[in-house]
Amino acid sequence: MSVGTSQAESEIRVAIEGAMALVTLDRPRALNALTIKMREDLVTSFKRFSRDPQIYCAVVQSEHPKAFSAGSDVREVLAIAREDKAAARRAFRDEYALNWHHECFSKPTISLINGIVMGGGVGISLYGTHRVAGEGYRFAMPETRIGLFPDVGICHAFARMPAEIGVYLGLTGAMVGAADAYRLGLVTHVIPGDAFADIKRELADVQPVDTVLDSRHVEPDGPGELAARTGTIATCFSAPTVSEIVRRLETVGGPDVDWARATAADLRTRSPMSLAVTLEYIRRAKAMDLKEVLETDYRIACRCLDGHDFAEGVRAALVDKDNAPAWRPGRIEEVTAEMVEDYFKPLGEGELVLATRAEMQALRA
Repeated sequence: MSVGTSQAESEIRVAIEGAMALVTLDRPRALNALTIKMREDLVTSFKRFSRDPQIYCAVVQSEHPKAFSAGSDVREVLAIAREDKAAARRAFRDEYALNWHHECFSKPTISLINGIVMGGGVGISLYGTHRVAGEGYRFAMPETRIGLFPDVGICHAFARMPAEIGVYLGLTGAMVGAADAYRLGLVTHVIPGDAFADIKRELADVQPVDTVLDSRHVEPDGPGELAARTGTIATCFSAPTVSEIVRRLETVGGPDVDWARATAADLRTRSPMSLAVTLEYIRRAKAMDLKEVLETDYRIACRCLDGHDFAEGVRAALVDKDNAPAWRPGRIEEVTAEMVEDYFKPLGEGELVLATRAEMQALRA
């Protein structure tokens, strides 16, 4: 039974199948990049799910065979910002509020991910109770490439990963598969995609989520793509500054020499300001809870809207596609501590203040 808006109105399809609410991301031409309207529909839907006693769990899936979601539609936000900066700020505010809503949601939420999941797609899946990776699963947070930063609360997770892997993923936007994601806690289960239909059928029949998923979980073959380079990553990405990280990468020898040189060269193509802010943010996030991180996301996102590199990065990567951004400042070595600190300064009355977890659950969010 469909209970969502029509596809002419939204690219989110919602259906109730037995005791399961099934949410399908259906914007295939844009790899399910999330629009403001799609996020609004997700909020409306999940509020309805929480208050419906017949719904046992919610499942989020993709209509696209190769993408869960490529992130948020940053071109949409920047187009709005050119006309109405306050409306663009609200778009970020609402996105981070949605992430917190998912974290506080009171029923099991299962994301079935068998393709790329990035940016905003991470934000609508990471905070569910269960995250299932199919064989096509690929995770990345590539925001430094477009003059932004890893947002949607992910710096909370990055700060808690071992051996500086979170710093590495946050700065480089490197893509990892199911084995690494499972080892790092980004997913809870690894299950072949051809089992997804059976999973949904059993959940609709009110079978216990853990039993359904645990019985199909397949331990990944091998330790993942990062394991062989964990030592080099820890050595290089523990440096106190981005310029020192790059210097260490450029002096790596042995079997990782080619990888290290390529990683250093790639970092030099990314927004120096975004890299410095991201490094500082991941380090600070070690002392923050998720609510604080999402509130800080909004503060930094507003500064990115006011700055130069976000608009320039989106232009170069997604609009003109010339891959020749003119960053300001142009070099990693030109970023100062004072410039970075400006991104973290309070906004005053414009801060995002999220409800507490207890308040959210009292509202049956």
